[in-house]
Amino acid sequence: MGSPFRALRARWRGWSRWRRALVALAVAVAVPMATLGAVFVAIRLHYTGAASAEARTRGRDAVWLGHAWVDGRKSEADVAALADQLAGTGVRDLYVHTGPLEHDGSLPPSVHPRARWFTETLHRALPRIRLQGWLGDEVKPEKDALDLEDAATRDRVTASARQVLDLGFDGVHFDMEPIRPGSAGWLALLDRVRTVTGERGAKLSVAAPQIDPLPGLHTAGILLTDHGKWWDRAYFTETARRVDQIAVMTYDTSMPTEPLFGGYVALQTELALEATPKDVDLLMGLPFFWDDKWGHWGDAETVDAAVRGVRLGLGREDARRANFGVALYVDFASTPEHWAAYRRGWVG
Repeated sequence: MGSPFRALRARWRGWSRWRRALVALAVAVAVPMATLGAVFVAIRLHYTGAASAEARTRGRDAVWLGHAWVDGRKSEADVAALADQLAGTGVRDLYVHTGPLEHDGSLPPSVHPRARWFTETLHRALPRIRLQGWLGDEVKPEKDALDLEDAATRDRVTASARQVLDLGFDGVHFDMEPIRPGSAGWLALLDRVRTVTGERGAKLSVAAPQIDPLPGLHTAGILLTDHGKWWDRAYFTETARRVDQIAVMTYDTSMPTEPLFGGYVALQTELALEATPKDVDLLMGLPFFWDDKWGHWGDAETVDAAVRGVRLGLGREDARRANFGVALYVDFASTPEHWAAYRRGWVG
């Protein structure tokens, strides 16, 4: 071993400085590229195999509904059409955009003038459907907006949750982004609002980021881009155990092909099942919208691929889990093809 190594070292020393620099650069590029390639192969393998016959709707699915339902743009005819659309599906919850919250956590009544009308009309048309008021805002420190580390802000958000319940909603749904893992203010807010919803016999649910597909990726993402895209598993669990329902936003994944996107959804489903307490409803988000940019490849992020990924992940990890469903984002961007793929692949 010694002689070949000495010969190689001598050859290396005989090269020019520029040649050695080029070789070092090639190695520096090749190693991370090989690592990235291995990650993509692993994700792609999650999309292989047959989906379990048990991995179908449990009647615990949800849909995010846009603001038009509470600001006066919708009518009785629209509610009737929505009822027809939901007939024969597994949808039980509707997350109705009732905010947005002000940056101080308050909720002006002027932003949802027809909320009471909608809750009363929808409950008459679909008495078995639960309506949750969807409240959200951008969050500090990444955005100059809601400061959840501030106790007074949390008090105002809690008061806003009470307002939503007073309007006839059956629960409160938070979508606040981007919350960085480790935020004590977020967990404290959930504890406060869970007390309120519990006293009212209502539900508390949240939209959650994806879980680290690689250990420590959330930290690297924040350091490199100052953007908190993922949560570590421990923080995901800390959030999940404080709510009745957690919906993972498994879209905008940057996966460039359907098999990679579906494999990524399968992986996220497995990770989320491991991290979510059994008595909490876990919902995996499906992309009921089209976009085409670096973070969301429209031809890749299809409902068909997402549903197959969810079924594969559920079948591998916990095929008989009762507290499980999918969440459809979002009604105003959905097409008949999205709904057909959901019915065909998930409802069965």
